[in-house]
Amino acid sequence: MSQQIFIIGLGQFGMSLARTLSEKGAEVLAVDTKKQLVEEASLFVTEALVIDATDEAELARLEPNKRDAVVCAIGDDSKEASIICTALLRQMGAPLIVARANDKLHQRILHLVGANQIINPEQEFGKRFANRLLYRNVITDRSLGDDLLLTEICVQPSMVGKSLIDLALPRRFGVMVVAIRRGESKKMLQPSPSDPLKKGDNLIIVSNESAIPKLIKGV
Repeated sequence: MSQQIFIIGLGQFGMSLARTLSEKGAEVLAVDTKKQLVEEASLFVTEALVIDATDEAELARLEPNKRDAVVCAIGDDSKEASIICTALLRQMGAPLIVARANDKLHQRILHLVGANQIINPEQEFGKRFANRLLYRNVITDRSLGDDLLLTEICVQPSMVGKSLIDLALPRRFGVMVVAIRRGESKKMLQPSPSDPLKKGDNLIIVSNESAIPKLIKGV
């Protein structure tokens, strides 16, 4: 059964999230106060409605307690609305509330009123883009929480022809290789410790953030 995700707020972040979740097979209910945004989202989500999510009666009618997760993606223009909406969602028994924060004070308040997870899309994107700008061999990275990153990097010239045993990445850099992308199709492979790496391979690694520059500079 598909996951049912309720998204409140269809700014750039909320709209992008709604589209991506829909493409991945989730049943998405998307709402906003702006009719134009709702009409745009209606082209790809399961259901899109014009409502004011700070109106307790309107929000309750959509049964947030029956959704797998609710994302309060209300943007920078209304911190008060995001706080009220998050508090109402907690009161109504939503099982997982993810709220968008604009700053540290906003984040603390959202935690206090009941958010299970806090996100700051601009801050997260800035961190990821900084790594790609500084370390050109980083293709993508994703936070796993508690300073752990899942990162995809290009195999460095000095790695080609060597095995993971030869490179000893866990001991030298605190890096664990969990998969390899190989060939023109970039097929994902389970890493074999004794097989030599090839030019064009990408490594999927798990590490803390500080290990990335050490790895790229040290191999």
